[in-house]
Amino acid sequence: MQGTIYGYIRVSSADQNEDRQLIAMRELSIPKQNIFLDKQSGKDFERPQYKRLVKKLKPDDLLYIKSIDRLGRNYEEIQNQWRILTKDKKIDVIVLDMPLLDTRRGKDLMGTFLSDIVLQVLSFVAENERTNIRQRQAEGIAAAKARGVRFGRPPRPLPENYHSAYQRWRAGAITGTQAAKECGMPLSTFRYRAEIYEKARLL
Repeated sequence: MQGTIYGYIRVSSADQNEDRQLIAMRELSIPKQNIFLDKQSGKDFERPQYKRLVKKLKPDDLLYIKSIDRLGRNYEEIQNQWRILTKDKKIDVIVLDMPLLDTRRGKDLMGTFLSDIVLQVLSFVAENERTNIRQRQAEGIAAAKARGVRFGRPPRPLPENYHSAYQRWRAGAITGTQAAKECGMPLSTFRYRAEIYEKARLL
């Protein structure tokens, strides 16, 4: 008996565009209410919409993901979540950009073996890319400093409630204007600091 079909979308920051992933999900006729979207870094799985999705999943449900790095960028965490989804939750997962990662196929030992190998390789690639991004950022900053580039005076410390306001804003629970007001700063400053905050979380 076929279960419910879901889709999961993730972009790394609020200003990134999720349209490409959204179009792919709509082409599969996934109901709008069954598509879960997080605008958050892929370094861990502390994401509100992903957690909501996992709670809803029941055996024989089917989950679509555009690519493995949309699930996450941490090798160990991707492996762990894949086990939770396929073993504990007993659902099927399809990674659209990698047809070999379709747990509906190859339920025999060989199929499972091949799928596990592909998953390990792709999750390693996802984390390796994150590591490379971090290294390129560090090298770029070091090179700029060597050229005498100054990065300006240190910004004021963030207010204590910034993390809470930021998370609720990213989750869509409050508007940017409301979040900025809670933090006692202009909206433009809140958005600027949010960009810096997001980059810092990716490192």
